[in-house]
Amino acid sequence: MSYRPVARAAPRPGSVDVLVASLNDGDRMEPYKQLSSLTHELFRQVVEAAPNAMVMADRDGLIVLVNAQAERLFGYPRDELVGSSVDRLVPERLRGAHPDYRNMFYGNLSSRPMGTGRDLFALRKDGTEVPVEIGLNPVTTNEGIFVLAAIVDITERRRLEERFRQVVEAAPNAMVMVDQEGKIVLVNAQTENLFGYRRDQLFGKSIETLVPERFRTGHQVSRSAYLHDLKPRPMGMGRDLYGRRQDGMEFPVEIGLNPVRTSNENFVIAAIVDISERKRAEQELIRRTEELARSNQDLEQFAYVASHDLQEPLRAVAGPLQLLQRRYQGQLDARADEFIMHAVDGATRMQKLIDDLLSYSRVGRSGAIPQLTECADALDMALKSLSVVLHESGAQITRGALPSVMAIPTQIALLFQNLIGNAVKFRQADRAVCVDVVATREGDSWVISVKDNGIGIDAQYFDRIFMIFQRLHSRADYPGTGIGLALCKRIVEQHGGRIWVESEPGNGTTVFFTLHAGTEDRIPSQHNSGG
Repeated sequence: MSYRPVARAAPRPGSVDVLVASLNDGDRMEPYKQLSSLTHELFRQVVEAAPNAMVMADRDGLIVLVNAQAERLFGYPRDELVGSSVDRLVPERLRGAHPDYRNMFYGNLSSRPMGTGRDLFALRKDGTEVPVEIGLNPVTTNEGIFVLAAIVDITERRRLEERFRQVVEAAPNAMVMVDQEGKIVLVNAQTENLFGYRRDQLFGKSIETLVPERFRTGHQVSRSAYLHDLKPRPMGMGRDLYGRRQDGMEFPVEIGLNPVRTSNENFVIAAIVDISERKRAEQELIRRTEELARSNQDLEQFAYVASHDLQEPLRAVAGPLQLLQRRYQGQLDARADEFIMHAVDGATRMQKLIDDLLSYSRVGRSGAIPQLTECADALDMALKSLSVVLHESGAQITRGALPSVMAIPTQIALLFQNLIGNAVKFRQADRAVCVDVVATREGDSWVISVKDNGIGIDAQYFDRIFMIFQRLHSRADYPGTGIGLALCKRIVEQHGGRIWVESEPGNGTTVFFTLHAGTEDRIPSQHNSGG
C-alpha cells in the first residue's frame, strides 16, 4: 500500500497536520505513510480535544506537536514551541538533570507518571513556574519513538493541599496521615511533641512504629479491615488503646479515624489524644467510688445494728416512764409532771426515729428479688396501713389505672405509704385532703405521680427534702423524723428509678417516680378509693 497525500487546507502550526506535513519532506514522512487518513484524523481530534496540555517530543527532546491546552498552560503560541527543545518548558534550575531523566525513560519504555515522589514544575513564557503532574506515553513508529506527555496544572490542588496541611498543623491533637500501605505521609507538630520523634524520622515509616510491639500484629489486621470499610469512626471502641513514644514509654490514647479520598489514592488521617490524665482521673474515681460503697455498706450495717440493738434498752426506759406518767400524774408537783412528760415524749420520739432508721437501713438488705408487682395491690396495702389517719382526716384518694412493674412488693407499698402519709400530714387546715395517683408510660419505664392539695414546698428545698433527717417545719407543727422522703428516694433508686418533685407553696405537691415496666405490659382497670 502506498501513501498519496491529498490536497487539503494549509495546516495549522503545531497541529498534527504540521507533524504529518513536516514529515512529508524526505525520510521523516516514512513513519506516517502507514497511517490511514481516518487514523490520522482520529489521532488529531483526540490530542486536540484532550482536557490537559499535550506535548509530543522526539528522542532528541524536540517538540513536534502541542495542543490548544498546552498553548493556554505555557503561554506560547504553538508555532513558537514546535521545533524547539522540550527543555524550554523546564525551569532553568532543573534543566541540567532533565536530559538524564529523558534518557532513563527511553531505557525503560512504558506508560507511567513522571517524577513519582518528586515535585515537578514547568516554566511559562512569562517566567513563572507552575507545579505540574505529568504522564508519559511512548509512541512507536517506523521512524522512531516519540514521547507524548500529558501535563496537568496542579496549582489549585497544591493550594488545597497546603491549606489542608495548615489545618492539620494547627490541630490541637496529634494528627497522623497514612497511605493504603500504612506508611506515614503527614504528621503535625503535636505528633512530634506527643511521640518524641521529629517528623522526618516518621515520614515513610509504618504506622506500627507508634504502636506497642505486643499490639502490632493485631493493629495490622484492624488497619486492613478499616481500609475495606472507610468511614469516620473512633478506633478500638470498648478496648484500651496505647501509643508508644520514641523512648519506648507507652501511654493510653483515644483515636478518631477519618478517610481522605483523592483521585489517585485513599488515605487515613488519625487524630490521637493522650488520655493519661483522664485514665488517672477515672481510676481515682473508681477508687473513691469503691471506698464510698464500702463506707456506705459499713454505715448501713452500723445503722441496722445500732437501731436494732437500741430498741431493747430504749423500751426498758420508755416503758417505766410511761408507767410513771400514768400512775403518778397529778400526785407530784407540777414540775415533776413536766419532767416526766418531757422524758416520755423524748423516749417516744426516739423509738419512732429508731424504727424509721431501721426501715431505711433494711432497704436493699432484704435480699428479696424483684418480681412482677401490681402497683394497685401495693397501693391497697399502703392504704390499709394508713386507714386510721385517712379516716380521721377524711382524705379522698383517687387513682388512675396503675401498671405492673418489676419490683419488691413490700417496698412499693412502703413507698406509697410514705408519700400518701406525707400528703395527709402536710395538709391545708381549711380543706379536705385530696390525693391523686396516676401512671403514664415513657419508653421502658412507668412514671407514677402522687399529687396532693397540701401546703406545697418552695423550689429551693426540692433537693433537701430527700436527704435523711432533713425537716422544713418544727415538730410542734408537723411531727416526724425527717426520714420519710429519704426512704422513698432510697426505695426508688434501689429499683433503678429516679424521684423528683414539682410544687408551689400553697398549691399542693406532686411527687414523681419511675419504675421499670414488667414483662407483661398491662394495667388493671381504673377504680377509686376513698378514705
